[in-house]
Amino acid sequence: MLKIVPLGGLGEIGLNMMVFEYQDSAFVIDAGLMFPEDYMLGVDYVIPDMNYIKQNRSKFLGIVLTHAHEDHIGALPFLLKEISVPIFGTPFTMSVVRNKLEEQNLFFAAELMHEIIPRERLRLGVFDIEFIRVCHSAVDGVGLAIKTPVGMVVHTGDFKISHTFLDHMATDVNKFAQCGEQGVLALLSDSTNVEKEGYTATDQEVGETLTRITAGRKGRIIVGLFASSISRIQQVIDIAESVGRKVIFNGRSIETSVNIAKALGYIKLPEGLEIDIEQVNDIPDDQIAIITTGSQGEPMAALARMATGTHKQIKIKQEDTVILSSKFIPGNEKAIAKIINDLYRRGADVIYEKISEIHVSGHAFQEELKLMISLTKPKYFIPIHGEYRHLTLHARLAEQVGIPKENILLAENGQIVGFDSNGGRIVDSFFTGKVLIDGKGVGDVGRSVLKERRNLSEDGLVIVNMAFDEETGVIVYGPEIVSRGFVFETETGHLLEDAKCVILEIVEEIGADVPDRVNEIRLRMQRDLRKYFSFTIRRHPVILPFLLEV
Repeated sequence: MLKIVPLGGLGEIGLNMMVFEYQDSAFVIDAGLMFPEDYMLGVDYVIPDMNYIKQNRSKFLGIVLTHAHEDHIGALPFLLKEISVPIFGTPFTMSVVRNKLEEQNLFFAAELMHEIIPRERLRLGVFDIEFIRVCHSAVDGVGLAIKTPVGMVVHTGDFKISHTFLDHMATDVNKFAQCGEQGVLALLSDSTNVEKEGYTATDQEVGETLTRITAGRKGRIIVGLFASSISRIQQVIDIAESVGRKVIFNGRSIETSVNIAKALGYIKLPEGLEIDIEQVNDIPDDQIAIITTGSQGEPMAALARMATGTHKQIKIKQEDTVILSSKFIPGNEKAIAKIINDLYRRGADVIYEKISEIHVSGHAFQEELKLMISLTKPKYFIPIHGEYRHLTLHARLAEQVGIPKENILLAENGQIVGFDSNGGRIVDSFFTGKVLIDGKGVGDVGRSVLKERRNLSEDGLVIVNMAFDEETGVIVYGPEIVSRGFVFETETGHLLEDAKCVILEIVEEIGADVPDRVNEIRLRMQRDLRKYFSFTIRRHPVILPFLLEV
């Protein structure tokens, strides 16, 4: 039986990771992360639960990457600690991955990396995999045509079908159609933008908007975008050249991406057009275009430092124009709004997606999703890459295009889809969750720790310091009450003084002859102070008693 095992990406945006397994052969498609949700206080990022891979590690023959976005490659360093197998991807993807792994001192992985170009084939055990070029906001993206013992499965990766500014990066619709003619058992298709009607806008339309915005501007043009948006970077380069502006790249991730893209020939940069950031004050403002990072409000990114006035070389001026050529990712709205406000305060004119069409999605809209189904003509359909509402809506869309309802398999993370001579169905399920990365801790932060952090953030902390004479049990110090993030003692009058009375009553009730007296006092103190603060001010601070015997 062929098993398709989603470990992430089916039920959320991000965490994309999927296992294909047939008997003793298995491989992984993508290893992505997601950024923490609001309730995940202190967490750096989130990766998929890899227990399924650990339990079956002897079967794995390789890791196949569809493109270089963090939600598809971000968890790769953690996956390589579980399975040391070859990694396959397109040249740009592998170059980005190589940099990422070197930053984490995973130098051994260099021997595992193999570049595959679209329309090349890869053999992993019983699986014959062909890479198919797809257009996406990250350059060099691919879908996969996977021939298995029970039939061909097509995995679209993240894609759109509308034409790209870089013609050689357009989705290979002919190859998808060829797969359809050969016979596709199942199509696994990107669901991210299933709520959007029609077609995605073209990069040419965005280019026209950018050209119109920049025309006649007297100050510097500063464009903030994703480092992986190579086609957008090329558009800005071309516009800058056409109006006589020099180009500066600023921000570590964008400098890395541009260097990789130049080496691969994906970016064409005319001789003499690029200048170093140290020259920014040597050239008139109306002759400069700066391409930078930080369009999502990242606090340490170059654009944020410009907005706060802490950037060493670039100080925002009255006639500067800042263009945020990227989508507002959900959860980042407040951070982005802060940067926009700070830029306005410094006199810049700010252009962003809510007031101008300066960004185009890398994910297919409804008509393109329908076209992908029509091209591949699958017997079974499995929506992937999206929250549950996206998967549901994509399933309904497939039914509209003619896929029988019984052949649409709506699966979530941890539900195993199986295919054999009897057809396709959900055959089993297992528990899979999210692993939280907090500093160097992997999975150390669980639900109870998050609950404690939330309590601390919402209700504060009360610390009680006391010392007892070890022989007599008499209080020799305290009770001293210290509060943090809870109340100001000067503003609450008797509140903390009354809390001390509660503590003294507890000590009086638990006599010196009680076994393990100090621990009993500690437990009663936590319980009774919680009740006291809940009754008096409807707050539930964390109570930390520090009791000593001297």
